Amino acid sequence: MTKPNMLELPAGAHLIYLAEGGANVIYRILVSSGNSTGQNHKDMPVTVSSGPASDATDGYSIPVGLKGKLLRLRKETSSGIPYQEIARNFDRCIRPLFKPEELVDQELVCLPRGLIQLCNEQLLAAERSGQRPKRRQGVYLSAAEPFGLLITDMTTFGSPGTTLSELKPKWLVQSPSAPASSRRCRTCALRDMKNHKARKIGNAEETSFCPLDLVTDRFENVLRATKFIKGCKDPARLAKVLYRNSTMQRLLTHQKSMRDVGLHGPSATSIEKSLGMTLRDCTMFIRIPKDETGRIEVRLGDLDLKTGAGGKAKYWLDLEHRLIDEGWYTGARNSGSAIECALQATRNHSQPSI
Repeated sequence: MTKPNMLELPAGAHLIYLAEGGANVIYRILVSSGNSTGQNHKDMPVTVSSGPASDATDGYSIPVGLKGKLLRLRKETSSGIPYQEIARNFDRCIRPLFKPEELVDQELVCLPRGLIQLCNEQLLAAERSGQRPKRRQGVYLSAAEPFGLLITDMTTFGSPGTTLSELKPKWLVQSPSAPASSRRCRTCALRDMKNHKARKIGNAEETSFCPLDLVTDRFENVLRATKFIKGCKDPARLAKVLYRNSTMQRLLTHQKSMRDVGLHGPSATSIEKSLGMTLRDCTMFIRIPKDETGRIEVRLGDLDLKTGAGGKAKYWLDLEHRLIDEGWYTGARNSGSAIECALQATRNHSQPSI
């Protein structure tokens, strides 16, 4: 069988742990400064460290061919999907919907033998030293996965003064099965429901923006949302970036066209439903340089195709039923939320004064 024409990770790479989620771990890729071309010398072993990156770069540099890229490796989980399938879905379903500069890109890369074992040893050592988040402990990288994914680096590494903001532009349009009398959008209804539960058990409540504010024609509403956005240092400047932003508007257009995501429409396990839910659970990264004349990057990530497998389809349907049946959409339950949903504000303003 012919080996696919695919990038290979340099055998002499030095990987620095950056972050991890439930399904993946992210690393920065460096090589010895004497091998800055990133050539694959088999006698140069792979090394792994826990960072932080700023403390571990002496004598190392980013390989020329991998500048602007991070390495994503897959964990061994019950719902884990092989990277070849993830990359295929991304190329077929996601890439055609957006411009290249609007996406956190991903590309398959072959891994050197023994790399996963080294990374898992580092994760275990980080657990012992208390450096690994407690909620991530006990789960390690999949030894059966031969590939990694090279993804666009949206960190501020090597860019002094640059800020990175990130947000979830979920449900920019109302759920199609929400009641006509709704006073909460899908996101605000779900937040109210979760906060109600949090209050009952004494946990902290979540405060965030209403996603409808992100796609409004009212600048002040966009500005109102920015104070809840992670990493925001200059609300006015970020609001100018987001106001009528072309990437946000494109995402809104796709959410509108792929709106069979409520109780009706295609099967919860169909590709249409999966794509519709994926577009409602992505992350927007905004990298803003200190220089006002510099290039601002706005990219969408977390676009692995969501599937209804493993009970996810039932969860989507059950959750929608709860939001409807328990009155969270209509605001029938007193949430005590300090955040006013844009949908409720619109209804209040449209009512005649007495």
